[in-house]
Amino acid sequence: MSLSRHTLRQLKFILPGGVVTYFLGTHVALWRLVRGQVAVDGWARIAALASLVSAIITVSLFIYILSVPLIQGRQPDYRHWRESGVLSSVIPTLTASIVFGWSLLSYTLGRWSGFGYLEGLIASSGLYALSFGLLGLVPAPRISRR
Repeated sequence: MSLSRHTLRQLKFILPGGVVTYFLGTHVALWRLVRGQVAVDGWARIAALASLVSAIITVSLFIYILSVPLIQGRQPDYRHWRESGVLSSVIPTLTASIVFGWSLLSYTLGRWSGFGYLEGLIASSGLYALSFGLLGLVPAPRISRR
């Protein structure tokens, strides 16, 4: 079995992110906070839900950016995204949701999961690396430029 160069590049994110997420139990800790199974104040659940909503927005915007060629019927120029009507608003929103979600997840895990702030930072970074590595494997549709 031969892996493409792109797949190998994505493995640089998937493998370390997966190892950190698995060994720290980041997904379990986050899910316990979301479900309210941790004996802490109500802000923990709200913060965990907000970080989860931010992650859903991030994935949705990423999928939307990938589907722009299918929606518009032409391949956008991603290098000049600032001149694009659609991309010039979606990419800054995507960036903001990534930064907000990662920061909130780091704080939430550090404050309420028992990880502590440094381990919460490492745990959230591992989960984000895993997620972005997997998202990077989603193939972008190709439409010929006219």
